[in-house]
Amino acid sequence: MGSNEQGRVKMVRIAILGTRGIPARYGGFETFAEELSVRLARRGHQVTVYARRRFGRAQPQQDYQGVAVRYVPTLMHKYLETPLHALFSFFDLITHRVDVVLLCNAANSPMAWLARLLRIPLCINVDGIERNRAKWNWLGRAWYRLGEFCSVLFADRVIADAEVIRDYYRETYRIDSTVIAYGARVHKREAGTTLAQFKLEAKRYLLYVSRLEPENNALGVIQAYRASGCNLPLVIVGDAPYAEEYKRALYAAASPGVVFTGYQFGAAYEELQSNCYLYIQATEVGGTHPALVEAMGYGNCVVANRTPEHEEVLADCGIYYEKNYFEELAAILRRLVNDQNLVLGLGVKARARAAERFSWDAVTDQYERLLLELVQGPNPVKAIS
Repeated sequence: MGSNEQGRVKMVRIAILGTRGIPARYGGFETFAEELSVRLARRGHQVTVYARRRFGRAQPQQDYQGVAVRYVPTLMHKYLETPLHALFSFFDLITHRVDVVLLCNAANSPMAWLARLLRIPLCINVDGIERNRAKWNWLGRAWYRLGEFCSVLFADRVIADAEVIRDYYRETYRIDSTVIAYGARVHKREAGTTLAQFKLEAKRYLLYVSRLEPENNALGVIQAYRASGCNLPLVIVGDAPYAEEYKRALYAAASPGVVFTGYQFGAAYEELQSNCYLYIQATEVGGTHPALVEAMGYGNCVVANRTPEHEEVLADCGIYYEKNYFEELAAILRRLVNDQNLVLGLGVKARARAAERFSWDAVTDQYERLLLELVQGPNPVKAIS
């Protein structure tokens, strides 16, 4: 709700569960939790974001820009970290009472029955179809399938970040959901210490941002870059826990022009987005990817893997290569490196679309309205007849 409505808004206690915590130091859900929670707190709501700590490691509760960051324990294990943290977060709500819960990621939903037991209204942002990720074995995929089912069973409202995810839940589970996209966080920065650290020049490098997991296709991008013969560096921003074998394959495939920066956040990330020549979005699983929306907001020319999710976000404001056809990506990179006018024109279109459709303030308006509706009276997930 806009600032002109502030005085008429009921202030409520909100808990955001299911992320690694804030400030964002990992991925899209952490960025989402930070951007949304800080804005809700500025509007006068009492917001708590649950964060992770290792068992046996003390971590004092903190305040981050008006948001309470509450640490609960988990085991740092590929398959146990997420559900155990969700379980202990819900247990904590027994004593740390709130009015409404926003749960991130369907992988946490098998623990959501506790919200029902505690009679706390609950909405769940289910993210994409995570069980399709190559990193999961049969047990991981089964858990995510269970999570989808539990999201439908326990949520007062299911939230999808893209129409294609809404369509999936309609077709698979015969329920409707609320579509709320992610926002674009844009802080333009001149070339500075980060570019100097990695020996980069403004508008003289290609940028890829994602967790380094197989379905995000960093390997395909590196191979396409090598085949393209581009004389601009390719900057790979990201990392991943539990993916050492895949990361070794990336390093082995990389040519001298590939620069691995690891995770980058805050000013360093903003500097990299602000000064790239073009941006490559190669993911194939998930809904709306925050890094894609941000790249558009920075006015970058985007080259995207052709998936329904990317087409929904980017529309005709970028260039696509057919899904996972990296030979075509190589040809596109060769073309764009030699066509600065096209790169500039697509960047202008992308920035305009991001400004129109992916504002964090507008996203916060939608979440605030939804959370207040749930506090005033649960509106259960609606089955489609």
